[in-house]
Amino acid sequence: MKALVTGAKGFIAGYLIQDMLENGWDVVGIDNGSKYGSVDKSYDTHPRYRYVQGDAKDSALLKQLLSDCEHFVAGAAMIGGISYFHAYAYDLLAENERITSAAFDAAIWAHKNAKLKKITVISSSMVFENATKFPTPEGHQKECPPPFSTYGFQKLATEYFALGGWQQYQLPYTILRPFNCVGTGEKRALGGHEVKSGNVSLAMTHVVPDLVQKILKGQDPLRILGKGDQVRHYTYGGDLARGIRLSLESGKSVNDDFNLSTAASTTVLDLAKLVWKKINGDKPFRFESDDPYAHDVQMRVPDVSKAKRILGYEATTTLDTALDEIIPWIKRQIELGGM
Repeated sequence: MKALVTGAKGFIAGYLIQDMLENGWDVVGIDNGSKYGSVDKSYDTHPRYRYVQGDAKDSALLKQLLSDCEHFVAGAAMIGGISYFHAYAYDLLAENERITSAAFDAAIWAHKNAKLKKITVISSSMVFENATKFPTPEGHQKECPPPFSTYGFQKLATEYFALGGWQQYQLPYTILRPFNCVGTGEKRALGGHEVKSGNVSLAMTHVVPDLVQKILKGQDPLRILGKGDQVRHYTYGGDLARGIRLSLESGKSVNDDFNLSTAASTTVLDLAKLVWKKINGDKPFRFESDDPYAHDVQMRVPDVSKAKRILGYEATTTLDTALDEIIPWIKRQIELGGM
C-alpha cells in the first residue's frame, strides 16, 4: 500500500512515517519546511520513501502525488502550544482552512479519477475544548459547546469537511484525534515568538518540552501555568503513529472517528514533579504559578475504548518511559541551539 502524508517534517509525522515504512508501506511525504526548516530524518534515504518539498495548499501538486496512492493522511497544519493559539489566532484559522480545502479538493479528485481509497484527517483533542462529559467519547463534539479557540474551531471544521466530502462526493474518511503527543522532534519553530517564564525564554511549544527546558536551565522555583491541576493524557508519538497506521489498515475505520490516547491521566503538577525528579534527583521541588492562558483547558480525559474495540489499538508507552527518551533529546537540542 502507498500513502501520501502532508506535514511530513512535522512532529507526529516523524513517528508515523517511520512506523509505516517499518510495516511495509510506501510513503510520499510533502512539507514546505515553514515550521522547522530543513530537518533530516532517519528514513530520508529509505527506498520506499519519497520526500517532496512543496506546499500542502497546492491542490494541483497534491493531485499529482495522489495519482498512485491508496491512502492520504492529511496531517499538515499550523500547530503549537497554548501561547501559539493566542499569537496566531487568525492565521491558525485562515491558513489551516486553506490547507484543509486543498487537501479535500485533491482527495475528492483522486478518489474519483485515481485509486485513493480514503482520506485520513488528523484532527485534535481541542475539538473537545468545552467538553462536559468525562471520559469524553467520540461523538461528544456534536453535543458540547464548540471550541472557543480558533485552533480548536478549525480542527472541528476539518471533521465537517470529512462529513461533507462523504455526503456530496462519497469520499470515504477516517477522523483521528491525537491527545497530547509527546516525544522527540518538536523544537524551536522558524520565526516563532518567545514567551518569558520567570528567568527563562521559551519558544511556543507544548508543556513537556517547556517544563524540561526550564528545569534543565536551572529554574528554581519552577514556574507553571495556573495551579497545575490541569488534567492531560500525555501520549507517546510512537504509540500515536501505530494507532494512525492501524486505522489505515483497518476496513472497520471507514467513515468513523477515533480518540487516540493513553488511558492514563496526569496533572501538569504531577508531570512537573516527574520531570524535576528525573533531572534534579532528590533536590526539593518548588514551584510558582503564572497566570494561565484563556484556552488552557482544565480537563482533557478521553474515552479510549472505541479505538481498542474496533482497531485493536492501545497506547502502551508510559510517560515515565517517554521522558527517558525526551529529556536527553531536549538537552542535546539546547546544546545545539535548537530550543
